[in-house]
Amino acid sequence: MAGNSTDYEYAPYSVDRNLQDPDLYLNRELSELQFQKRVLHEALDERNPLLERLRFLAIFTKNMDEFFMKRVGGLNQQVEAGVTGVTADGMTPEGQLDAVLEEARPLFERQAACYREEIRPALAEAGIEIVDYADLTPEQEAAVSDHFERDVLPTLTPLSFDPAHPFPFISNLSLSLAVLTRRPGADEPTFTRVKIPQNQERLLEVAEGRYVLLEEVIRANLGTLFPNTEVLETALFRLTRNAEVRRNEEVAEDLIDMIEDVIEQRRFATVVRLDIEAGAPDRILDVLTEQLDLAEREVYELPGPLDYRDFFELTDLDRPDLSLSEWSPQPHPRLSGEEHGFDHRYDIDATGSEFDLFSEIRRDDILLHHPYHSFDDTVQRFLDEAAHDPDVLAIKAAIYRTASDSQVIESLIEAAENGKQVAVMVELKARFDEQNNLEWVHRLEEHGIHVAYGTIGLKTHTKTALVVRQEDDGVQLYSHVATGNYHSETAKGYVDLGLLTNDRDIGHDLVHVFNFFTGPALDEEFRTLLIAPVTMRQQFTRFIRREAAHAQNGDRARIVVKMNALEDPQIVAELYRASAAGVEIDLIVRDICRLRPGIEGLSETITVHSVVGRFLEHSRIFYFENGGEPEYYIGSADWMTRNLDHRVEAVTPVEDVRLREQLRFTLEVMLADNRKRWVMQADGRYEQCRPAEEPVRNTHRILMDAVRDAKTAEDAVRGMVSAYPVEADLLVESRDERTE
Repeated sequence: MAGNSTDYEYAPYSVDRNLQDPDLYLNRELSELQFQKRVLHEALDERNPLLERLRFLAIFTKNMDEFFMKRVGGLNQQVEAGVTGVTADGMTPEGQLDAVLEEARPLFERQAACYREEIRPALAEAGIEIVDYADLTPEQEAAVSDHFERDVLPTLTPLSFDPAHPFPFISNLSLSLAVLTRRPGADEPTFTRVKIPQNQERLLEVAEGRYVLLEEVIRANLGTLFPNTEVLETALFRLTRNAEVRRNEEVAEDLIDMIEDVIEQRRFATVVRLDIEAGAPDRILDVLTEQLDLAEREVYELPGPLDYRDFFELTDLDRPDLSLSEWSPQPHPRLSGEEHGFDHRYDIDATGSEFDLFSEIRRDDILLHHPYHSFDDTVQRFLDEAAHDPDVLAIKAAIYRTASDSQVIESLIEAAENGKQVAVMVELKARFDEQNNLEWVHRLEEHGIHVAYGTIGLKTHTKTALVVRQEDDGVQLYSHVATGNYHSETAKGYVDLGLLTNDRDIGHDLVHVFNFFTGPALDEEFRTLLIAPVTMRQQFTRFIRREAAHAQNGDRARIVVKMNALEDPQIVAELYRASAAGVEIDLIVRDICRLRPGIEGLSETITVHSVVGRFLEHSRIFYFENGGEPEYYIGSADWMTRNLDHRVEAVTPVEDVRLREQLRFTLEVMLADNRKRWVMQADGRYEQCRPAEEPVRNTHRILMDAVRDAKTAEDAVRGMVSAYPVEADLLVESRDERTE
């Protein structure tokens, strides 16, 4: 493919170091765990409100579950298959697995200690008690026992393991109670598994502000579940299963059948982690490890609770004294019509004229920034109006993930019912969303919508939509190119960008991308978009080498990139060469980063930052100084091998000067953050920035304030400047100047 070409117009800057040296690359799995450590820090940080700390305990559990299902599961498969090849950092799968399991254990222990020693006592002091069953008053115990018999007991199904019963299947991530019982006259105890129901409230409120965990209620009432039987010992446990179960797409006769098979296989996949209560009886532990075929290193003995995900429920309590200030995503001033005297509630002005969304996009490009801007009032509105506009001829959209009750899908269905030509690319291989996406495929096809399921060998990860509209001067193309999914719920907590544009070249390129989803091949050339896997790698490589050439010529050379992950060794090598040539480079990388900053003669001009706070940073921004003619790009791709070579991705230039200003100030605010920003050291560790005498600068807080107070798009930029007075141009000044 063109994306693998090494002829990029600018020759790579020559360095003395061997860029194949494993010491120059950090391990991606250990780098991911460094990110999870930063996530856990938000729970440990006493400067955060108490319920926000509790929320991050739950987020950490969710993240680590996914890490073990995907990454540890994949390493296990490689080890079992006898794979001995090494990664760019020189580690074998076995070596990585050993290092990951060793690194993860203290993180789980710190999470448990944080809850028991800090957060739980602090919650109790604030009037939110999570008590042990033994601490219930007699009246509360009676009420809970009644609730157990009436509502819980009928849902429980004890599954015993004995000569007459096989070892029960235990589902992924389910919380269970292992019970050893003895019947009268029996010589040996019986092992029984009791699943804690996932469709019942886990935090039972026994009095105002007082809660007991459902698993403790069940444990305390086992005598009712096992009548005429002696309960000997119990232990809570929880399994994590491998999610890396796949089938060869080349031999799959039907992609939908393949995905359904993968979902089914995942239910029964091998176990990669057992969490079990600290002090669990040996007899219970022996049964579980033997039947589940687990090594000692795969067992995590931890004080309860073993699953913090349900604590999300408490974070919604009406306790503003314990929470961050509420945030409601704001209408975009351009799309609400307020800039032109329209009332955004009715979209009419004082003369009764209607606000025309498509005319507004045609007037100038519009930059959306979620969750600062409302998804419903921007992206959803764009699709809604297209669905009902009589002049719209066709709508095309690429769906990677979407909400289970997606209004986006409903709008596409309404468009088809209104006679529009509708084509939807639904990525069935979007991990953990396969079932949801399968259901949407069936809904769409029931309404006569043409659905493409994906492509052989490639995932479709673009976040794009195209509206084709008949207007007086001919057919116009309205494009949405974004960094985030068409998912109304995640848009409330994920930081993402999107460009709404009438640019003909962008629209033309999207036409060809969408045609690829149903046609035989992907074009090798595009007018303006960077498209993976055909042009993106070579163009980004060209941009990096161009900066190195400017530095060699004595011109100012600067790269600032914001992304989720920097994993691709070839790109890392290009950045090393550019730094050695003198290019000033700032990398704002949320989690995985293979590059080592601060290596003498190789990466001294590179700084790696990571911002972790109330919102999940998910947007990608690419800035290249280009000899005083800066270029800005946004899009769906990280600098990972999978994104550049194995996925269909789209990155768009941002040409409008006002929109560039918004991107510029967003980057500047992040580079100046002294509250939620971390800076990587050469050994891969991160140190958090802390304000000394200067005012606190929190990226999310500054951008929230700026957007909330904005009445026009220009107000948003001015708001950023006033919230954080920029005394110097951080985007183009040198690293040394910035850190003095």
